[in-house]
Amino acid sequence: MDELDGSHPGLQVVHRLRAVTVELNLLGAEFAHRQQLHPTDLRALICLLDAARSDTLATPGWLGRQLGLNSAGTTALVDRLERLSHVRRVRDTRDRRRVLLEVDERAVTLGQSFFGPLISEVVAATESYSEVELAAVRRFLDTVQEIATAHRSAAGGQDGSG
Repeated sequence: MDELDGSHPGLQVVHRLRAVTVELNLLGAEFAHRQQLHPTDLRALICLLDAARSDTLATPGWLGRQLGLNSAGTTALVDRLERLSHVRRVRDTRDRRRVLLEVDERAVTLGQSFFGPLISEVVAATESYSEVELAAVRRFLDTVQEIATAHRSAAGGQDGSG
């Protein structure tokens, strides 16, 4: 069976994944619009929240690499988010020369007020899945992310490491 045949099970999964991606992008765009944020601002906040969750030290250089921005673009982004009280620059306590970025608690609260109901519903939906099914979903999503990252890197974008 041709992998591009509309009846191929893998292609059906790709179409569903694309539909979810579009819906999540539209929802993110609505949040960004309501908060007068650029879509890159929202991506930056997500990167910083993910960094905090994984205990990754988020410097401006790290953030720029995650978003594929040059130094000037990163500075403008961080300045804008700082002016909006979404992000703050703090000195690294282990290396005072290094500046780290932190998401302000008010920005977290703002995001939770908008995305919290969605997150709660998705988490609740996972309760109907067995641990084996959830492990398969996590493995699938990890694989898709790795493939997408590799394709972005090959296309000239950043590799997401750093």
